[in-house]
Amino acid sequence: MSTLFELKDGGCGYFHKKILENIHFSINSGEVLCILGANGAGKSTLFKSILGLIPMQEGNVRVKGENISDWSRVKVAQAIGYVPQISSPPFSYTVMDVVLMGRTAYLKPYQSPKEEDEEIAGAAIERLGISHLINRPYLELSGGEKQLALIARALTQVPQILIMDEPTTGLDFGNQQLVLEQIHLLAKQGLAVIMSSHFPDHAFLYADKALMLKNGSVYAFGEPKQVITEKSLNDLYGVNTRIISTGLLSRRMGTEIQTCIPIQ
Repeated sequence: MSTLFELKDGGCGYFHKKILENIHFSINSGEVLCILGANGAGKSTLFKSILGLIPMQEGNVRVKGENISDWSRVKVAQAIGYVPQISSPPFSYTVMDVVLMGRTAYLKPYQSPKEEDEEIAGAAIERLGISHLINRPYLELSGGEKQLALIARALTQVPQILIMDEPTTGLDFGNQQLVLEQIHLLAKQGLAVIMSSHFPDHAFLYADKALMLKNGSVYAFGEPKQVITEKSLNDLYGVNTRIISTGLLSRRMGTEIQTCIPIQ
């Protein structure tokens, strides 16, 4: 199977300040990659560089073997969807309006969405199980509902790859599970998902691969059970941690669920 997405020897930063260097990882359709690292490790900077919001200082991003630095912004947006941390727009758009914004990559300047665009947006809303919210003001939604609306917006781009910047930040336990379950379903449907998280348990539960960042470079990359260890968590976060097997099986991975417990 050919690699869908690959970042090779990537270097990221702002102006002359390098934040990350020698970053290399790959992901295929139907896989979830979870990126872990302490605050300030460069996770958001990495995403901005992949998306072309800031220039890649070194290396290149390839989708199906093509260097996307040669692509137009429109072509990048049609291949890679982006879900930011929960945001609040200045106006109280309806959920349908917010989701329709994802069709911008397919519209000409000043062109209004067509019936086809509305159908694609409606399908994305239905796919995420939030049809009952379609006419609700976005600003009145719960945190989990807002995040699902942002995921639906990204899906209207009809991307092959979905990048999610800490999608469960600020969500309560129930809403975290709601969003993570949708990530699981999207991967099952063939989407490649690259997400960052502050919770190693999320990688154990939902990810096929884990990328750990420390001191501006890759600390480890591979299957979560192989790279997320008590030592690696201590090195990344400075916390003594015990990894415990629960005896339960993960529905997504089909393997025994492990969980991380900080210890004194």
